[in-house]
Amino acid sequence: MTRRLTTLAAAALVAAGAYGPAAAQQQGVTDTEIVIGDILPLTGPPALLGVAHNLGVKAAVAEVNAAGGINGRRLRLVSEDDGYVPSRTIQGVRKLINNDKIFAFTSISGTAQAQAAMPILKQSGIPAMAPITTYEGLYKPTIKNVFAVGYDMADAVDELVSRMAERYPGKKWAVISQDDEYGENVRQGFERAAKAKKLQVVSTQVFKKGQSDFSSEILKVKQAGAEALMAGGVLGENITMTKELERIGHKIPVGVTYVSRVPASAKMMGSAGETVYTVDYVYLENAAQSKPFMDKLARHLSADELGRVNRYTFTGYASTRALIDAMSRCGKALTWDCTNAELAKVSNLDTGVMTPISFSATNHLAAPKLSLFKADPASATYKAVE
Repeated sequence: MTRRLTTLAAAALVAAGAYGPAAAQQQGVTDTEIVIGDILPLTGPPALLGVAHNLGVKAAVAEVNAAGGINGRRLRLVSEDDGYVPSRTIQGVRKLINNDKIFAFTSISGTAQAQAAMPILKQSGIPAMAPITTYEGLYKPTIKNVFAVGYDMADAVDELVSRMAERYPGKKWAVISQDDEYGENVRQGFERAAKAKKLQVVSTQVFKKGQSDFSSEILKVKQAGAEALMAGGVLGENITMTKELERIGHKIPVGVTYVSRVPASAKMMGSAGETVYTVDYVYLENAAQSKPFMDKLARHLSADELGRVNRYTFTGYASTRALIDAMSRCGKALTWDCTNAELAKVSNLDTGVMTPISFSATNHLAAPKLSLFKADPASATYKAVE
């Protein structure tokens, strides 16, 4: 997606009169209803993330509506599928703002997608939550109407590799990362940890986004004598790398980002995942503290939908609850400016699905506490590591 296209998209919205002071104060709000929207992948492989997120938002909406809505107004959700394609993200964002007249976003999809949509979102001033990606451009510098629920990816990788280095001291390390912004964040975090822990790094490789064959990269890891690997793919790439390590008889500890911490990845890795670690700020689905939320989901979702629940359902719910909390404090005079201001005041909000959420006027990234998890092939999930 080119910068020219995103600029033209923003200009088109301005020309259409989609926003401005008057429109921003009233759009998406009636006496009885508030319209919110999300843009995310609902089809294709990334739908594993997008559909789960959407279910969390739906649960939050159903819960609030069952309790009478927000200051007497019911919530209505409009969802757009971008297929994880930046050009479609721009189209979807334009449609949601310009045609559906939503009041706020509960999601703006992934890293490249958020980058593409950012000029439009910044110029509009519409409240936008970002719980799927922690792309640095969302919060550095602070954008008044964009709030990221998550953990800086470079910081998370730094902590993951540091914790693994403590569990496996003296190991030679390798890193394989993607050739985009996401991969750059992985590399930054890995390099910080390697420097702080004085790790011996024997192999550093970058792969093309969308790559599916990692036999060459993994062979190089083995030939270099690496005894631990930071796998910087998203989902399928990490699964393929771990299985290839097992296939060639070089089963070593592997770190993956929390993006991969879903039951489907543990199931697909099978026995190859026995030495796979990650860190996450979201509670495990089978953890004791998650039971009230899982019971809540059972009341609001169908049996088929419950089968698609993962960590992104938790983050979708949590970020939407933060948005709802801010909107509710604006009373009947609900505006974008008030909601953005109240979001910046959210402090230690306990949503029951992750460690508490906090923002401030100068920090729009909620960085909850991280926990170390290990894949458990036997139960096709992850377990906490003491």
